[in-house]
Amino acid sequence: MKTNVSVFAVALVLVAVTGLRGAPSAPAPRPNILFLLADDQGWGDVGFHGSEIRTPNIDRLAKEGARLEQFYVQPLCSPTRAALLTGRYPIRYGLQIGVVRPFAQYGLPLDERTLAQALHDVGYETAITGKWHLGLVKPAYLPTHRGFEHQYGLYNGNFDYFTHRRDGGLDWHRDDHALHEEGYSTTLIAQEASRIIAAHDPGRPLFLYVPFNAVHGPWQVPESYEAPYQTMTGRRRIYAGMVAAMDEGIGQILRTLDEKGLRENTLIVFCSDNGGPLPGVVTSNGPLRGGKGSLYEGGVRVPAVVVWDGKIKAGSVVPAVLHMVDWFPTLAKLAGAQSPSTDHPLDGRDAWPTIAACAASPHEDILLNITTTGGAVRIGDWKLVVNGQVKDGEEGGTVTEARKDLKAQALAAPVIELFDLRSDPNETTNLAAKNPEKVAELQRKLSAYAKAAVPSKQAPISRDFKVPAVWGEP
Repeated sequence: MKTNVSVFAVALVLVAVTGLRGAPSAPAPRPNILFLLADDQGWGDVGFHGSEIRTPNIDRLAKEGARLEQFYVQPLCSPTRAALLTGRYPIRYGLQIGVVRPFAQYGLPLDERTLAQALHDVGYETAITGKWHLGLVKPAYLPTHRGFEHQYGLYNGNFDYFTHRRDGGLDWHRDDHALHEEGYSTTLIAQEASRIIAAHDPGRPLFLYVPFNAVHGPWQVPESYEAPYQTMTGRRRIYAGMVAAMDEGIGQILRTLDEKGLRENTLIVFCSDNGGPLPGVVTSNGPLRGGKGSLYEGGVRVPAVVVWDGKIKAGSVVPAVLHMVDWFPTLAKLAGAQSPSTDHPLDGRDAWPTIAACAASPHEDILLNITTTGGAVRIGDWKLVVNGQVKDGEEGGTVTEARKDLKAQALAAPVIELFDLRSDPNETTNLAAKNPEKVAELQRKLSAYAKAAVPSKQAPISRDFKVPAVWGEP
């Protein structure tokens, strides 16, 4: 995937980023950064991918910026959030399996420097409105201790959208203090984001992270949002209304940016945190195989858009492969912030040339994940999936009793699948038997990642842990 960038492409990047015209000039102003993250929204559930659910504000972003058509995330909520804020794959710090549960005795490790900390250190106002999901066992794990000046929303996921309660307890906070407040959470999150923008000092750059808990279950929405979708039934109709409510909230945030006069110098990102769950029943991942929790494209490839007026070509499409970990180095560089220390090297790469100048992907390979039972990696157009049917640590916790036998069988006789995503983006044909050398190449790469991984915090591994035989050299 990684190729040499032409002199012409490099020149385009210099013009786009610094405005150089052959002689030194003042550096371009650091952008405000607005990062909009949907929760569990399927690849096919946006208008620009042909959805019957109307998303006019998200579609507006797609028209005004670039669509990232091969953008990857982790298959579940917490790992994706960790990848964004650290620029590192979750295997580096033990968050590769499952999600951080409400009473987990861990979170994003405290020695991991977050994107919010990096931006705050160079003068950005930093705020999060929405879902944290990276630990709350001690105050040190909370957002205001991880680089965010302002916090609003929920710590966990899967809570009641109206009462803001989960498991009998309140999960709604402002600046990491309990907040008793009425209202639909999607609407409240958008209102708070708009309030922060309206009150922002334009003389200081802003990093506003808006991770909606929408459209994650439980599927709840005011009935008025369901009304346009009467041809749908059951949870699909409720889900459609939830998408519409979130899109309306995004529209409110964008209007506030315009009213404040901040739009021109604001870089806006929108994406989902993983593929949609129950595809075909509740959500849609379009033609992509699989859904949330899986390592097939429907679980890890999501709708994504990036906009920056005058810097990114409107209506453009970026076909290159990118990953959530790329946002840390990309945004940090544009903001003039430093990357983490050498003992915490980034997996992400600066994607700005890829986005702004149509350069090739900055990656030689993309790790999609590794668990105790399997994993997946992509090199070029080739993708290797090991035990793709066996999920390890889903939203509900550890593997259920009914699947323990399947898990044991998978470790004893792993299922190897190889796909050519250029000719078969929907992973319909396993080419492993016909391409043993390619399988060996990708399995060596996956094995190297596995050997570098630390044990999962959700599923502790004993000190005498050894790499499973499935990861041995082919």
